Order: sequence, then structure tokens, then C-alpha cells
Amino acid sequence: MKIKDISLENRPRERMRLNGSHVLSDAEVLAVILGKGSKGENVIDMSQRLISKYGFEELSSLSIYELQKIKGIGEVKALQIKAVFELSKRVRAGKICETVVNNSEDIKKYYSNKLSGKKKEYFIAVFLDSKNKIICDKVISIGTLNSALVHPREVFKEAIKVSANSLILVHNHPSGDCSLSEEDKKVTEVFSKVGELIGIKLIDHVVV
Repeated sequence: MKIKDISLENRPRERMRLNGSHVLSDAEVLAVILGKGSKGENVIDMSQRLISKYGFEELSSLSIYELQKIKGIGEVKALQIKAVFELSKRVRAGKICETVVNNSEDIKKYYSNKLSGKKKEYFIAVFLDSKNKIICDKVISIGTLNSALVHPREVFKEAIKVSANSLILVHNHPSGDCSLSEEDKKVTEVFSKVGELIGIKLIDHVVV
């Protein structure tokens, strides 16, 4: 059945317009986002197939390339799907700048949401002022974390640029193991020593 064969009042966009998004099923919400289906399959049926087969959790973890391998999903639809999950992740995470950090859990909660589903290690520096308020954060590197790839020069250059008083290092372990590896400990030690020399203290190194 084509969308145009469904009565107007039962089409997802019309139902959303008249009654709000909360009345829509998961498949209908995804259908509104995707806009149209493919040859031989309307967008509601396509959305239902995607949710039934993958579920939102697995669907959100697929790369753009993996999404395009699914029947009926081209580049545009793959980008739409990735974009909506990214937006959802950012909404859940909230805003980090201007936040006052009271303990490592504040940082861990935010970046656990922000980095969930990432298949590579992201190394991030979080810069704070003298009152432990976050000035900004910056992704320093993407890939396997080691002391050769993550040079203190790059991090402290940014810290000086924003007049940071201290910093927190954050990176994720895609494996799910949040314990510090020997390489993580080595990186922490190097940054701690450099921070003492420069006068920009390393407060913590958080793994999510």
C-alpha cells in the first residue's frame, strides 16, 4: 500500500499535526523523519521493518556505510537516521560549557552519553577556570590512545589559549571496560607532570 492510499487523517504527518507527536507509534515517528519509502514499500512499512529487525539501540550504532547496505536505505536516509540519533544523544547529554564540576561523576555522566556507540577512542580535553567552571572542551584525537599520538603540547596549547586554570582528560573505551590501561596511566603521568611545570593542573583522567 502506498502512503497516498492511506486516508489523510491516518497518515503520520497529519496525525502529528492534529494531535501531537505523542500519539504516533515508533514506526510512525521514524516514518515522519524519513519522509518517503522506496519502490514497493511505503515509509511506514520500511520504518516498521527497520525497528523490528534492529531495534533503536542497534540501529543507532550502525555506521552510515552499514545503514546503506540495508534494503531501501540510500545515503540520504542513512544520514537522516544518523542525524536524529546524534540529536537525541546531544539532548540527553545536555550542555557542558559553563557547568561547574563538583566531582568526576559530573564529567562521566555527560561524556558517557556523548560518546556512547562510538567505535573508536575519542580523547577529549575539558578546560576549567579557577572556580571549576567548564570553559570549553576539545577533541584532541580519534583512534587508539597512546602517548605518541596524544602529545601534551596540543592540549596545553589549547589550555593556554582559553586561559584555563586546570583540565580534565576524558576518553572512551569502546570495549566497555572502563578501567585504566597501562598506556592510560602513562598518559596521565605525563600530563600531570607537564601540568605542574606549566601551572595548569590535571584534575582527573576519566574513562567512559
